[in-house]
Amino acid sequence: MSFPRHDISQQFNFPKEEEKVIEYWRQIDAFRTSLKLSEGKPEFVFFDGPPFATGLPHYGHLLAGTIKDIVTRYAHVSGHHVTRRFGWDTHGLPVEHEIDKRLGITGKEDVLRMGIDKYNAECRSIVMKYASEWRSTVERMGRWIDFDNDYKTLNTTFMESIWWAFNELWKKGMVYRGTRVMPYSTGCTTPLSNFEAGLDYRDVNDPAITVSFPLVDDSTTSLLAWTTTPWTLPSNLGLCVHPDFTYIKIHDEDKGVNYILCEKLLGTLYKDPKKAKFKKIATFKGSDMKGWRYVPLFEYFFEQFEARAFRVVTDPYVTDEDGTGIVHQAPAFGEDDHRIAIENGIVAPEELPPCPIDDIGRFIDPVTDYRGMYIKDADKEIQKYLKAKGQLLVQSNVKHSYPFCWRSGTPLIYRAIPSWFVRVQPIRDQLVTNNKETLWVPQTVGDNRFGNWLANARDWNVSRNRYWGTPLPLWVSEDYEEIVSVGSIAELEALTGVTGITDLHRDKIDHLTIPSKKGKGVLRRVEEIFDCWFESGRYTVPSIRIVDFLRVPLTLPSMPYAQVHYPFENKDFFENNFPGDFVSEGIDQTRGWFYTLLVLSTHLFGRAPWKNLIVTGLVLAADGKKMSKSLRNYPDPNLMFDVYGADAVRMFLVNSPIVRGDNLRFREEGVREVVSRVMLPWVNASRFFLGQANLLHKTAGIEFKYNPQAPLSNNVMDRWILARCQSLILLFRTEMAAYRLYTILPRLLDLIDELTNWYIRFNRCRLKGEDGPGDAVTALNTLFETLFTLCRTMSSYTPFLTENLYQALRPYLPEDPLVPDPRSVHFLSFPEVKQEYFDVEIERQVQRMQAVIDLARNLRERHNLSLKTPLKALLVFHPDAQYLTDVTSLQRYIQSELNVRDIVFTSDETMSGVRYRAAADWGVLGRKLRKDLGRVKNALPGLSSDAVKAYLETGSVTVDGIELVAGDLTVQRYLELPPASEGRYATHTDNDVVIRLDVEVHPELLSEWLAREFINRVQKLRKKAGLQATDDVEVYYRFEDDSGVELLNALEEHAENIQRTIRSIPRNVGGRNGGNLILEEEQEVADVRFWLMLVKL
Repeated sequence: MSFPRHDISQQFNFPKEEEKVIEYWRQIDAFRTSLKLSEGKPEFVFFDGPPFATGLPHYGHLLAGTIKDIVTRYAHVSGHHVTRRFGWDTHGLPVEHEIDKRLGITGKEDVLRMGIDKYNAECRSIVMKYASEWRSTVERMGRWIDFDNDYKTLNTTFMESIWWAFNELWKKGMVYRGTRVMPYSTGCTTPLSNFEAGLDYRDVNDPAITVSFPLVDDSTTSLLAWTTTPWTLPSNLGLCVHPDFTYIKIHDEDKGVNYILCEKLLGTLYKDPKKAKFKKIATFKGSDMKGWRYVPLFEYFFEQFEARAFRVVTDPYVTDEDGTGIVHQAPAFGEDDHRIAIENGIVAPEELPPCPIDDIGRFIDPVTDYRGMYIKDADKEIQKYLKAKGQLLVQSNVKHSYPFCWRSGTPLIYRAIPSWFVRVQPIRDQLVTNNKETLWVPQTVGDNRFGNWLANARDWNVSRNRYWGTPLPLWVSEDYEEIVSVGSIAELEALTGVTGITDLHRDKIDHLTIPSKKGKGVLRRVEEIFDCWFESGRYTVPSIRIVDFLRVPLTLPSMPYAQVHYPFENKDFFENNFPGDFVSEGIDQTRGWFYTLLVLSTHLFGRAPWKNLIVTGLVLAADGKKMSKSLRNYPDPNLMFDVYGADAVRMFLVNSPIVRGDNLRFREEGVREVVSRVMLPWVNASRFFLGQANLLHKTAGIEFKYNPQAPLSNNVMDRWILARCQSLILLFRTEMAAYRLYTILPRLLDLIDELTNWYIRFNRCRLKGEDGPGDAVTALNTLFETLFTLCRTMSSYTPFLTENLYQALRPYLPEDPLVPDPRSVHFLSFPEVKQEYFDVEIERQVQRMQAVIDLARNLRERHNLSLKTPLKALLVFHPDAQYLTDVTSLQRYIQSELNVRDIVFTSDETMSGVRYRAAADWGVLGRKLRKDLGRVKNALPGLSSDAVKAYLETGSVTVDGIELVAGDLTVQRYLELPPASEGRYATHTDNDVVIRLDVEVHPELLSEWLAREFINRVQKLRKKAGLQATDDVEVYYRFEDDSGVELLNALEEHAENIQRTIRSIPRNVGGRNGGNLILEEEQEVADVRFWLMLVKL
């Protein structure tokens, strides 16, 4: 069971290499092995919101899975035991909706005709529809989680714990039955909670009509009401005005009738009130109108409500922003309507107001004229009727934002329904207090969006009029005066006398009755089941060394108790490991899962259920729109895995605004960029080490072995790169403790750049052994430790690549008795920070060296001078002697990297030609100087260099008579080049150090450049041929006619350097004596074409 050998001659195919890692993990049973290795360590508990298996995984799931995998992997390697079990949401509307579509079920009658037992059997049959696809995708993305011991919310033990939780709330008096106007889904035939109603708002066009209601005492005068829901008009019982608004009575001269509406809203009745033909007759305050009676539009409920309804009522909820200032009241279809109707005695608190529609939104008796018609379809027919009666005065449309059912996609309505509620308002303050104990990432979501929601939290409707879910454990008498709440299976068996209950679904318990203790016959279970949000909220918990625990489902009803069958089992374990350490879901859950978890935890345990919480944004398509299968506006996740690998997708997702609560536009280019900027350079650095280690063995006979106890190197670059590694470790520990996952990858990118473009680039000669085998071993030890540190540090972010590269490094690791199982990088502990590696002086020296090199590189690029082109001289100016000492100590690296022959380090301004100039932030300075800004702006360019330098020293300068002080100006150093040197020198500065580079190509240096270019062509040809560093070949060349004289002279002049670099003396092909041709290719250097051949002896 060994990992395939790393072949550095082959192209590194990230997806294929990841598949090798998956197979290796399977062979060594890596996940379970890691759990065994961590047994006995402190537990790390995280909540996990598992998905429905009735749908396939998408990028939102991949994001959540990646975040949870990173956090739990890190918790494991940093000294915790973290059990991770996959869970399935198996109840609720998503499952029922699939069955309804499949079987053509449209309402309650269809289900009852079929039988709840058969309906639930159909639901049960599809809950694991895509389980195998989920397992495959989750494994492919690198998430370690247990599918073999998964859990499901339909398990009896899970449902029993839900009953316990509800029963605890019942005993505290926190559950009640009430008639409320609730968001209602005609598509799913059930009420929704208020937070569910906010999950899917859409812009829609609805009718906007103005209707007249004639007064009983004056048939020539009508009250005008405006509505966007004509279908509610048959249920009208009142008209509401604002008590403080001014209402106007007008006479319409064209129609010869009188209208009453809010004075400010005449524009609703007339397009242009100034041109309209009407006369003002009277004005009233809304309070004066209270009690006025009007003639109802329809007579369906006239007889039943004549004495109580069809009159004007007042309430300050009425606005004068649109409409007529008079609001039509249908108490069954509006929350304020219902409240106002009760307050004014139109309906009794316990009375169900007129609600003439069935479960799927079709009219029923007594609204016979529209019976069987869907409410939205009836809008047109009702408008036709009103128009025929002459009571439809204005007919138009309005575009507005309207709530839709987040499951069925149908428009929601508001409907009065008897429901069961959990009291939330009494614990508002405690919810706010408990929320403040949570570390939110980002904190603004917890403080603002979530905090504001909590401050206005309302009682929670936890019942649904459905079938497939956990039944409410309430048995009631017919008059609801006797109610028994059941908290366990044992209690149900004792109360009913029925034993052997093993399933709590409706079809298994609805027939059970409980004898009344008040002489009311038998109590029967209420029809409702739990809102799936009451069931939701589960997390994977640490393994428990208790017999038969593996048979306990590990999930919870909005809390971490059902997963351990609390309180029926594992009571001590649960209480010792609550609250959980971590939870993460999307920002849409601030009014869903996060909210319900906190409500139940506060009710049951008095505290928040978590310590740390990451909120993610939403994954959108590249065009900023919602991802849509029909639009095909996003790449398939599995395709991304197959092309770029899962690690690249993971890094792209985590290194984005989405882990800070913002939305992410998914771009394939972003994933590709991760591969090119991070992963490929990391692989190349590792392969470079492998090649040089092999070369050391071949040329010096030394078998490299990493020495973790090696004394600190005297080489500045060795010390520097190791210190940079410690900075990454320290940052990682700090940021992961704060759950800021998004700060890690930018620092990783920096370290990869520092490793490849600075350390390896600057130490190639040492690593190749050109400075002797002893120094080569020291350099290789440094490089190995850097790569090994990278693997151990980043293993939670890039589990595949770190495993792959670790396996390539493993042969060079000595045995460590402190490592019980070295077979996987994920079995190793997270590296500790080595404080002795930090050296402020060395980091400062290298930083200053990098500044000089970056400035000179920039000048080369500006003048199209390749780094292979040798230049004559570089001048480095800085007034600080310490700065010059720092960069002088690294002169070797500067000369080598910049390919410059001579470097002068100086603080002599006169000799260097250093000058000073001043600049300003005119926006900032303008607020200070106001009218004098123009004078300073005009005079500042004429300020002498000496005056600017004096300002730098004294902090004061006068410009056109206006005194400026320290902070007003920014001073810049620059080199002033004499006119005669134009074209020969170029200067650059970073406002600290100033450099001057001789950019003229000198003939005497051309030979050196030609030799470098020849070496470069040989190295590229070797790479193209797939040769490794240890492969020795002969190099031959062929020039046409008499060309290439200068290049041949350069080969002769620099023969020693060429042989040392390519380990071969290039020869004319005419001198070739046998050997096998490996590769032959035409080359070009300095406009000279020639053939280059590699021959194996």
